[in-house]
Amino acid sequence: MSGGVLYAGPARDWPEWGAALADALRGEGLDLGVTDSAPDPGAVRYVAYAPGGAIEDFTPFTGLRAVLSLWAGVERVLANPTLPRDVPLARMVDEGLRAGMVEWVCAHVLRHHLGTDTHVLGQDGRWRSDPPPPLARMRAVGVLGMGELGAAAAQALAALGFPVTGWSRRPRQVPGVQGLSGPEGLVETLRRARILVCLLPETSATHDLLNAERLALLPRGAVVINPGRGTLIDEAALLSALDHGHLGHATLDVFRTEPLPPDHAFWAHPRVTVTPHVAAATRPETAARAVAANIARAEAGLPLRHLVDRDAGY
Repeated sequence: MSGGVLYAGPARDWPEWGAALADALRGEGLDLGVTDSAPDPGAVRYVAYAPGGAIEDFTPFTGLRAVLSLWAGVERVLANPTLPRDVPLARMVDEGLRAGMVEWVCAHVLRHHLGTDTHVLGQDGRWRSDPPPPLARMRAVGVLGMGELGAAAAQALAALGFPVTGWSRRPRQVPGVQGLSGPEGLVETLRRARILVCLLPETSATHDLLNAERLALLPRGAVVINPGRGTLIDEAALLSALDHGHLGHATLDVFRTEPLPPDHAFWAHPRVTVTPHVAAATRPETAARAVAANIARAEAGLPLRHLVDRDAGY
């Protein structure tokens, strides 16, 4: 069937996504064509959506059965007032996305735990005989957000020997991780964390969650690592905590404005590491299979997996 699935993401990514989606749909035994244009919007059954694509108005897509996000975050598509509430919206949950996030988080937690910047960035001809860092079991790590990505990262860090506390809005048990929840659990998680990893979604409840008051709860010298959402942290409060020495460092992958403006204070700050939103890229070769599997469920009359709760925002 021509045009059953519409790719609605950045045009530069269409060649790779188009081939991957077509192959994945064939693998599911589905006779659904994939296109990046919709001369007949009413014939489109499924939209594979990523920010930066051509769709601004979902109204013409009268035959739409589901929207499948190509990103883990769905705040951009949820903000579109033309998206019908009766059309299911699915988050991207993908092994490749999960593995990429785990690798990035573990790399930067170990980087700060071991103090590797001293050697990697400080090769000045001096042979340093500094005391060794403590073992991982002596360094408490907190992970904010126990969704698919947060839980996977927390378990990987626990497997490396770190005592990990995972916080979520509602109670959730993750093997190998001490789970806390609610306002009191957040306070306790922050007080423990020598290294804090932020992997919460962007919602009204998480906006500026790490404000001056909550950043002050972290132990002196703590490190903040944020591959979640740029709106989770009050930027002015973070810079103040770094400037006054309460925080030791911040490694940031996500920002309120992206690309991060060249004159932003984060670029030149000696205690800030900027990475350009690369912690967990969606890889078409694995993510397309997740999209196709969900479409196969819909075509079989089954509910989609990883449906978004629109009231909760994730």
